[in-house]
Order: sequence, then C-alpha cells, then structure tokens
Amino acid sequence: MIAAPGTDALEPVRAELLRVARADAEALLAAARRDAAEAVAVARAKAETIVESARSEGTAEGEKAKSEELARARRQAGAAELAVRGEAYAQLRRRVTERLRERYETDPAIGEGLRARARRLLGPDAQLTEHPEGGVVASVPGRRVDLGLPALAARALDRVSVEAETLWAP
Repeated sequence: MIAAPGTDALEPVRAELLRVARADAEALLAAARRDAAEAVAVARAKAETIVESARSEGTAEGEKAKSEELARARRQAGAAELAVRGEAYAQLRRRVTERLRERYETDPAIGEGLRARARRLLGPDAQLTEHPEGGVVASVPGRRVDLGLPALAARALDRVSVEAETLWAP
C-alpha cells in the first residue's frame, strides 16, 4: 500500500491500535478500580473494627494500635492498587502487542510500510532484519531502529500513557 505524499501509511493501523488500546484500557481499568475499591473497603472495615475496639478500651495503647493498623491498612491498600495497576498495564501491553501481531500477519501492507519507514529513517543502505516477534529491525553503522511489534506497541502505549493515567483517577 503506497500512501499519498504527506500522509502516513501507518495512520489507520495507529488509529485502530489506539482504539483497541483505549477499549482494553477502559475494561482493565474498570476491573482495577473494582479491585482497588474492594481492597480499600476491606482496609476501612478492618480499621473501623480496630477504631471501635480502641474506643471501647479507651487506652493510649488502643489509639496507637489503631493508628498503626490504619496506616498499615492504607499502605496495603495503596500497594494493592499499584499492583493491580501494574498488572493491568502489563496485560494491556500484551493485548495491544497481540492485536498488532494479528494485523501484521493478515495485512502484508503493514510489513511493507514498516520496511519503507525504516529506509526513510536510516536511508536506502539500511540492513533490515525481521524481528522475532514480527516487524523489522533496521541498522546502519552507528544507528539502529526497532520497528518490531513489541516496540511499536510500547511506543503506542507511551503516547497515550498520560491520557490513560487519567483513567485511574476517580
């Protein structure tokens, strides 16, 4: 597939990847939010139990234990949320790479576009090799361009990472 001058032949692929990544991200983030909310609810319930116990005892030791347990519960809830976010991001990255691989394997124009892009970036003398996971890696002395599918997926997610971060916010 040859693009008209001034257009990017990979734009439809990027748009599809971005659409798929956003849809996957929303689904993963919804699950992550539910998991994080459950962890926070459990921590709050446990902390409330400790608070009630400390109140009934009315001792300084109870207040100290309450504070320590509440702080620990908050740390655990925060750690659980970060772990869920990390797993959601890793799962999203795997899904984006898988979808990109599916498109790459069914549409030869994508491979042609990647090879053409590599030559535009490094020149006609660039040595092109197939990436083991799909895509190409190009090099000339002193320079290398990774247009392998995992790198393309990572770059696509990096471009939307600031926008995706807003999905974590309540």
